[in-house]
Amino acid sequence: MTQPTVPPMSIDHQHAMHTAATNLQTKFAGVFSQETIERFLTSSYDQFATTTTVPNYLPLLAERFAGQRLTALARVEGKGADGQPIVLFLCVHNAGRSQMAMGFFQHLAGDRALAWSGGSEPGSQVNAAAVEAMRERGIDISTEFPKPWTEEVVRAADVVVTMGCGDACPLYPGKQYLDWELEDPAGRSVDDVRPIRDEIERRVRDLLASLDVPTAGGDR
Repeated sequence: MTQPTVPPMSIDHQHAMHTAATNLQTKFAGVFSQETIERFLTSSYDQFATTTTVPNYLPLLAERFAGQRLTALARVEGKGADGQPIVLFLCVHNAGRSQMAMGFFQHLAGDRALAWSGGSEPGSQVNAAAVEAMRERGIDISTEFPKPWTEEVVRAADVVVTMGCGDACPLYPGKQYLDWELEDPAGRSVDDVRPIRDEIERRVRDLLASLDVPTAGGDR
């Protein structure tokens, strides 16, 4: 299968990517070399260049995704272990279920645990009905973006929660795997998404309790 051709990088994007590289080099100083950081940043840019619906934000997306991947790699290599449990939420398009789960997890856990999300076939944007349903609960996922799972991200996770990606979901030994059977919010109205959202919140709360992570406000 022919891979899509990455369009040439504009001058503005070149400048923005230089700034992104500088930001990441500051964040990961003494952890990774400049070459490693630039390699992850460039590959992250290429990942989104052919699919994004917001091309003006490509360097920002690349910086955020590269930062996540480098954080994961540091954890895998024993350079960034801080004791925080890491949970990875995976679905097919990383546009609805896994994004809502990550939103609830981050909101409830704060800085006591870390959540990532990914998809086996990432979509082009987060489901608008899911964004609105989460906004009703005071959680903003509008700035999130569908992304793939990568090897270092899966390897860094303590718990991998799968939601409908079946055999496409990655399996690595030594991980705790949970499979959540949930309706796919794709193509559904906000009214139809609300019950899915509420079920995801219930499961996220149960997961945090099983990880002994206190939730926001002290409730368990």
